[in-house]
Amino acid sequence: MARTLSAHAARLPGGRWIRGGYWDHEIWPSQALPTRDQIDAATPAHPVFVERLDGHMALANSLALQLAGISDTTESPAGGTIVRDDHGRPTGLLKDNAMALVTRAIPPDESGDVLAKARAALKHAASLGVTTIQDMTASAAELTAYQVLYERGELTARIYAIQNCDIAGLIAAGVRTGFGDDWLRIGGRKLFADGSMGSGTAAFYETYTDDPSTCGLLIHTPEMLEELVFAADEAGFQPIVHAIGDRANTLVLDVFEKLEAVRGKRDRRVRIEHAQVVRREDLARFKALGVIASIQPSHSIDDMRWAARRIGERRCALAYNVRSFVDAGVHVAFGTDWFVEPLNPMLGLYAAVTRQFPDGTPERGWYPEERVSIEQAVACYTIGSAYAERAEDRKGTLAPGKLADLVVLSKDIFAIPPQAILETRPLQTLVGGRVVYEAWTN
Repeated sequence: MARTLSAHAARLPGGRWIRGGYWDHEIWPSQALPTRDQIDAATPAHPVFVERLDGHMALANSLALQLAGISDTTESPAGGTIVRDDHGRPTGLLKDNAMALVTRAIPPDESGDVLAKARAALKHAASLGVTTIQDMTASAAELTAYQVLYERGELTARIYAIQNCDIAGLIAAGVRTGFGDDWLRIGGRKLFADGSMGSGTAAFYETYTDDPSTCGLLIHTPEMLEELVFAADEAGFQPIVHAIGDRANTLVLDVFEKLEAVRGKRDRRVRIEHAQVVRREDLARFKALGVIASIQPSHSIDDMRWAARRIGERRCALAYNVRSFVDAGVHVAFGTDWFVEPLNPMLGLYAAVTRQFPDGTPERGWYPEERVSIEQAVACYTIGSAYAERAEDRKGTLAPGKLADLVVLSKDIFAIPPQAILETRPLQTLVGGRVVYEAWTN
């Protein structure tokens, strides 16, 4: 990690922030978390703030901590943790809400940089057959970039822009979920109930198996989360809440249940993002309340490397339970959680139908009773995701009058062994009837 940062810093002018990273200590031989002491010498002239791949923990070097005003006496904010060593000194690791102590000190990207990132992402999506992106992090700068690309005719995927910050201006202007057109629409309001299992911040009822000192973190108090969900609903935004641990999922369901009780039953399309560890008694509540389970199946075959060590086998049996959601009649939408997981839908389809590593192990899959058929998996990716953005009347299935968003694959995924799904590639991607990717010209 230090060598990579040093090489990158050598290509940048002094003082330029180093961002990104997306490291995963679980794949390192030691599985030990990094510290600022390990990277300071490699980056003396560049502030560093590199995130773990799940976005719920980041490592800052000493220069970044200094610029952010974080010292030995700085207290952890509510819903976040400044990780400290045995002497009480910050190690450089910040979890969830503590990350904002540094991010607020980072200069914003210039508009040209945001446009370049958007173009690169759209090109990557087209090459993988992705025709709609539900962007969970669409800031004002990103929304502006999408608008510029739209006006220039450069959008090669449809954007459902879900806001997770800075929506006061949209609310003041009377903008609601659905504002826009089929190319660029305002989506819902994303909120966070907890962190992630990989960072040890997903909120559980019981302590972590590998760290009995913690049950994880609630990003907001239950009262504050309720207030935020109610405010989003009142402003006409689709409430979308990230929840991973069993306690977080129950808490969000409680809030949605109260929302319906207080404001009446209507088709809000409320969503829980991830819904990773859900108690059996809460499955029926998803169905009864009409809550969409927005699931990323490739998480299961990534996290199963270490999940049992972190939360134990009993809770693992309740994790990533796609089949249980489908059998319970819950609306399920599949996605990838890119950049946390690869954007390639083929990996997600393979994970959903096998629950195996790409090498085909374990033999029958991890908790194989939670596998789904390829037909069910494709439905979750297509009509399920269209339903999740209230667009099932225009996309998600191939039918006369619907949008001509298509992908031509190199193999018939309904007729091949599951292992071959990983070898399947788009030959052609069309959005609105226009070819946006051809394998033989790229």
